[in-house]
Amino acid sequence: MSSYDPRTGAALEAPPESTLDEVDDTVAAAVAAAQEVAAAAPGERAGWLEAIADSLQDRKDELAEAADEEVALGLPRLIEECGRAADTIRFYASVVREGGWLGAAIDSGPPDLRRVNVPLGPVAVFGAGNFPFGFGVLGHDTATALAAGCPVVAKAHPAHPRLSAALAELAWSALDETGAPAGSLGLIGGFAAGSRLVGHPGIRAVAFTGSQRGGLALWRQAAERDDVIPVFAEMGTVNTAVVTPAAAGNFDENGFVASFTLGMGQFCTKPGLLLAPAQAGIPERVAAALGANAPRGWLLTEQIAVAYQQGVKNLEETGARVLTRTAEAEGGWKAQPTVLAVTTAGLRSDPTLLEEVFGPVALVAEYGSREELDEVLEILPGSLATAVHAAEDDPDLPGLVERLSRTSGRVVVNGWPTGVAVGWAQQHGGPWPATTSPAHTSVGAAALQRFLRPVTYQNAPDAALPPPLRAANPWRIPRRVDGNREQ
Repeated sequence: MSSYDPRTGAALEAPPESTLDEVDDTVAAAVAAAQEVAAAAPGERAGWLEAIADSLQDRKDELAEAADEEVALGLPRLIEECGRAADTIRFYASVVREGGWLGAAIDSGPPDLRRVNVPLGPVAVFGAGNFPFGFGVLGHDTATALAAGCPVVAKAHPAHPRLSAALAELAWSALDETGAPAGSLGLIGGFAAGSRLVGHPGIRAVAFTGSQRGGLALWRQAAERDDVIPVFAEMGTVNTAVVTPAAAGNFDENGFVASFTLGMGQFCTKPGLLLAPAQAGIPERVAAALGANAPRGWLLTEQIAVAYQQGVKNLEETGARVLTRTAEAEGGWKAQPTVLAVTTAGLRSDPTLLEEVFGPVALVAEYGSREELDEVLEILPGSLATAVHAAEDDPDLPGLVERLSRTSGRVVVNGWPTGVAVGWAQQHGGPWPATTSPAHTSVGAAALQRFLRPVTYQNAPDAALPPPLRAANPWRIPRRVDGNREQ
């Protein structure tokens, strides 16, 4: 594999790519471990996760330094992200212990019916480059798959292969110390190895965070297998923010700029389109705010930098007008933060304006009436998150929240979508093309459900039932018995 310093483009020493035989061996180890991982009690699995979280926390400064060499996101951001990743893994450990994710239900009948969620089996995880801790080898997908009782085979991300290897080593040590089965977590690297992984008959599901192109390639490959498996791909799209007429005067243009340039615009939740009422001067205000506060930084990879430059060029050629293009950093895979203006008629006539450009760029469009705004909202593609900026007791707010909820997974009021809290109520997913499975989330307690499937046992004797359904309820989980909720 290749590793590079985004600040200079200089090559760094990196682990070798996995051979196809090594992929097969890694999956075989996961398959061998699957039954034991699935049979582990919730408290045992939680202990595995907590040990990984403790190791992350203890080594966050060292890991952040290693990450910064490959992703150039800065030590403060990366130290914080590593610490948050540790907290997130601990949260998933608490979810495992609670047990409600098993969905255990008993109808004593006759017939006697007992239903519970069971693990799918080994999961292939393809993490993201822009969050090397939060969505990397030990990110949400890996943590929730292990929590659900599924071994994981992770693919090292090409933007940070050295960090990927370090994180896997850390996790292997923690898992071994807590008695997790060998094969609970594996790591492979390289494009050919990733393709082999998705096609391997031992893999029962795929989790992916990244570009639409990459996610759809995996989705298609999984759909063409003899035994089709689910792909839970979070791909990101253009996330829209709407300003109501009543909120225009107090609109925070600096907040918008800070949000779409955060991390050099490399967030899947970046607000890429702002719809603002005409005659309020918001495009000019945004342009001035960007000119005064534009960051200078680098994109994760050379490919992303090239795609960003081409993407902005395409927007201009399609009719978008540059309001401000700021200075770029020196050397490496730099990018110029840019804000462009576009008409609502242009948005309606050319769908390419609604395609994501990954990086620090945003479009601003003015609408002259609610009818004009509704015409644009009608054509918005599915997205992970949207935002509404409204005044107090704003009559437009309820209708806009309802309308935006039809095409997005999360609607933010008077805020920006570039922060994703981890909790029981979070939804980080959205209608196509934001994800391949809009009923699921990749963040929050419900993320475990991706790697489970329900099974009903009819008239089975107690000894033949899985622990959550036995009369003694040995795992002490909440269950619904004859319609009544019981702990």
